[in-house]
Amino acid sequence: MRRVSVTGLILVFAAVGSVKAHHSFAMFDSASPLVLTGVVTDFQWTNPHVYIELDVQEGGRGAKHWTIELGSTSILMRGGWKFNTLKKGDKVTAVVRPLRSGEPGSL
Repeated sequence: MRRVSVTGLILVFAAVGSVKAHHSFAMFDSASPLVLTGVVTDFQWTNPHVYIELDVQEGGRGAKHWTIELGSTSILMRGGWKFNTLKKGDKVTAVVRPLRSGEPGSL
């Protein structure tokens, strides 16, 4: 399995003003980033946002399913991503900004 870091993508979000104009990011806790390591269950190369579906093991409690929202395909392509950058079964580590609600979703 290959490792992919999503940390650089978060920096792309911080730098691109047009993405911030799309909708509010107030639902995400940018002051408390999390590091998630898990297995990709789906990679959705769609507009207006790309999504990574990730199963993260939680000790003896099994896996928790996370949805990670990314930028648009055009923003990701500028950062070197392609529709086949991730595949089901890839193990990835991502630094994310979790939902304030506590649900397993993030930016």
